[in-house]
Amino acid sequence: MAETKIKAALIRFNGAIKSSDGVALSSALNEVEALLSTHRQELHPQLRHFLEGRSYAKALAWLGAADELGARPSSPPGGCGGGHA
Repeated sequence: MAETKIKAALIRFNGAIKSSDGVALSSALNEVEALLSTHRQELHPQLRHFLEGRSYAKALAWLGAADELGARPSSPPGGCGGGHA
């Protein structure tokens, strides 16, 4: 349930960025932050990591919304691109 609400808020956030709607952007971001705060302990650790790091494109990809939004994280879901040599 929380993941569905987070996904919807991130989709609105992404739309607000594309339309340069500062009010909608702020509202969506506040909703994401409130949902994270309220549901932090029940969220999957990877999703929590992305949200805490404000890696919203990665969070959308993890939630399965990347294709519909054209959001492409710089590293694959599950990795932060830290790499191990």
